[in-house]
Amino acid sequence: MNIELEFVARLILGFILSGFVGLEREVSLKPAGLRTHILVGLSSTLLTILSIDAFPGSDPARVAAAIIIGMGFVGAGTILKTGERVIGLTTAATLWTVVSIGVAIGVGYYLLAIVVTALGVLVLKLSIFERPHR
Repeated sequence: MNIELEFVARLILGFILSGFVGLEREVSLKPAGLRTHILVGLSSTLLTILSIDAFPGSDPARVAAAIIIGMGFVGAGTILKTGERVIGLTTAATLWTVVSIGVAIGVGYYLLAIVVTALGVLVLKLSIFERPHR
């Protein structure tokens, strides 16, 4: 397969897998929904691809670390404490998960990304077993 076509395939997979997580958040009426998760997944996939291919001789791990640090700031911005309640923690975790999916796809670990997506969506569906917040 042409290398550029492979990169496009990676981006499409990043779009799809991030979309699964984002769709669950959208259906659950969470603030960071479908579009946010797709954009985060796409950008982490692209940045990872570029770190490996566009800058020969550089250290792709540095870009991956920067992606993770950046998402830490974004995730922190989604967490709010109101009185006794903390909200947005799961949203931050889903964005963190989507970044890891994007990085995995960017380096070519497709099966790993698919498994993490499936497990992540499953975990989000486990909310039916949680007790209601007071």
